[in-house]
Amino acid sequence: MATAAMVAEFGDVAGWTAEAVEQLGAGHAIPAACRGSSSPTGLAWLAEACEFAPGDRLLDVGAGVGGPAAWAAERFGVRPILVEPMHPACRAAAQLFGLPVVRADGGRIPLRTHSVDVGWCLGVLCTVEDKAALLGEMHRVMRPGASLGLLVLVTRQVQLLPLPEGNHFPTQGELVGLLADAGFDLIQQITRPDDCPRSWSRRAEQVAAAIAAKHQADEAYTLAARQVERLARLLAAGQVSIQLVHAVAG
Repeated sequence: MATAAMVAEFGDVAGWTAEAVEQLGAGHAIPAACRGSSSPTGLAWLAEACEFAPGDRLLDVGAGVGGPAAWAAERFGVRPILVEPMHPACRAAAQLFGLPVVRADGGRIPLRTHSVDVGWCLGVLCTVEDKAALLGEMHRVMRPGASLGLLVLVTRQVQLLPLPEGNHFPTQGELVGLLADAGFDLIQQITRPDDCPRSWSRRAEQVAAAIAAKHQADEAYTLAARQVERLARLLAAGQVSIQLVHAVAG
């Protein structure tokens, strides 16, 4: 069950993001909607590793506001299907990008077996307790030999700092075991590159500033900001790292 902080982070902020983009312009949509997912560099690495091709049916589990899927559709011509449990995020993704969104939990994906060509799951695995169920469901709906891209926060040591509420970071060994048990072969893994074009960061920051100006006094804003702050401290202390993973469904 999602905590109040997770609802604020992935629900309330999603709706506020759509409102801010309407105010600032459509050019802000993808950078703002990729908040917490990745930069163009990371997305490009995953897309190239998974060999996205025009017409591929891309499953995005825990898609949030839909920024990464919209980025992939725009640059590679894939056909995204978004699976997202939070209603405000589903509504925002449809509003901002017109993408097909299914409101569902990643542990029970309402799609046919072997019905998608490629999948990714960005910054989501650490937010679910039953990671095996999520990966197992992704394996079920992906065709044999399909590529899976992951952005995963992996713990490197015992966590001494407070975790963002509702997060459960796997160790590297746990991640490898989860993938193998679900039927995926791990092909390649790198630490996410930190570089991001200034133009992208500027637009995302402008949306964040517009949200703060309107909602800074809201309790949900405070809860979501605390989540972000806790994660930033863990990353700065080296207790977790952001990993990009390419795996293939066996």
